[in-house]
Amino acid sequence: MAAYKPVVVQACPKLGERITQDTLYWRGYKTPVQIKEFGAVNKIDFSPAPPYNYAVTASSRIHIYGRYSQEPIKTFSRFREAAYGATYRDDGRLLAAGSEDGTVCLLDVGGKAPLRQFEGHTKPVHVAGFLSDKYRIFSGGDDYSSTVWDIPSATEIISYSEHTDYVRCGCASKVNADVFITGSYDHTVKLFDARTKSSVMTIEHGHPVESVLLFPSGGLLVSAGGRYVKVWDVLKGGQLLVSLKNHHKTVTCLCLNSSGQRLLSGSLDRHVKIYSTTSYKVVHSFNYATSILSLALSPEDETIVVGMTNGVLNVKHRKPEEKSENSEKKRQPAYRTYMKGRTYMPKQEDFCVSKPVKRVLRKYDKLLRSFQSSKALDAVLEPPIMLHTPEVTVAVMQELHRRGTLRSALAGRDEKQVNLLLTFVARRVIEPRFTPMLVIVADMLTDIYHPVVGQSAVVDKQFLKLKEAIGKEIDYQEELLEVLGMMDTLFATYTKKIDTCLEENKSNGVTEIIETNRSY
Repeated sequence: MAAYKPVVVQACPKLGERITQDTLYWRGYKTPVQIKEFGAVNKIDFSPAPPYNYAVTASSRIHIYGRYSQEPIKTFSRFREAAYGATYRDDGRLLAAGSEDGTVCLLDVGGKAPLRQFEGHTKPVHVAGFLSDKYRIFSGGDDYSSTVWDIPSATEIISYSEHTDYVRCGCASKVNADVFITGSYDHTVKLFDARTKSSVMTIEHGHPVESVLLFPSGGLLVSAGGRYVKVWDVLKGGQLLVSLKNHHKTVTCLCLNSSGQRLLSGSLDRHVKIYSTTSYKVVHSFNYATSILSLALSPEDETIVVGMTNGVLNVKHRKPEEKSENSEKKRQPAYRTYMKGRTYMPKQEDFCVSKPVKRVLRKYDKLLRSFQSSKALDAVLEPPIMLHTPEVTVAVMQELHRRGTLRSALAGRDEKQVNLLLTFVARRVIEPRFTPMLVIVADMLTDIYHPVVGQSAVVDKQFLKLKEAIGKEIDYQEELLEVLGMMDTLFATYTKKIDTCLEENKSNGVTEIIETNRSY
């Protein structure tokens, strides 16, 4: 008796993900650490000075975490209401934060109570930061105003009320100590100079502005609002350079990596997109569990921290780099040992002993070997196989069809099994690699179960879905044939024009040659 040959499953090529240097670089993070905060995380800011701790603002508290600590090393909890936007000064010693009651607080990282409290806003303050001279603070609130404060005297220097809606984001220039930028829900981004009494530049973003970012050189400005991330040239009067629309929901936060060559954006669609600042194309993306409100990247990109709406802080640390020399030394002997004798060619006087290879058959192969057609089909209709390896299910159907037992395997099934079969066929019949076989299966199912149509609402619904799927596919094929006919007409016209041009060039060439001969 001949040995049983297992079912051959046709392997179809899959389009793999394109592996680039950015992919390898941004994949080099460990499994994330999850830290639960008291409320939605509205701001994360890394200290510019070693040891690069980061401040997390959530609810009515500001927590300071070490780079590798899962518990806060410092907590500021003396806020009567919610705190917003805690930002480090350039030396990492002071923090500026807004609050729900309209005050701006100046906090010492080594102390407990606020060093200064600046009062002047009449509504919550969501934006607070330091100007680059380290002695002034700017703030923006829901009272539509933007204010500059003097730290030593704790007094207001100047206030601007040019926005017509809530001011929810801002940043300061690192090049000019008098320049800062604010973004508002009135769809505008305004550039202020503390030496003037009004804004220097107004940029229309087109959507409520959630975040703004200024490049270290001070020449480029990035604004985020709605689904758009827009890059503006400040030196050309706010000219729009590029508009990016890669998110499906509102973009809430922006961040630059340490080299300034990659721009990161977080959104309510649970994704963090990473763009190249030269081509402004997405080079990588991260996926998170819930909507993202805040994002920060540590110096040298060693840690990426994301704050979400459910109060969870997601912290990823970069994996340590392995020394390639040691790994090669360990790997080479093992490889040589494994390959030893593989290329040996037996001589004529050698006696070769072949080791019998035990073949392990799949469950459906065992059932097919024993001619149990219905049970073999049941084995490949299990959800894990249908969802992840549908080619196995179709291969078994092809084998049953070759044997002539497919109709008997499909017949005699209950409502649940028929529903499962019709669901699979309706979902996969439009795939070109499965269409020839599944059309035969659909035809057989229609013939077998046509008499019982109307007795089960579930089966009737699946038959209607199958009909709709096939109808849509036929419409697509007809449209494609129309497009193909149009393309054939265009190609035919194009080839005729080329032939005509070649004939004209040849005739012109002959005339020129005759004229040159006459001149001689």
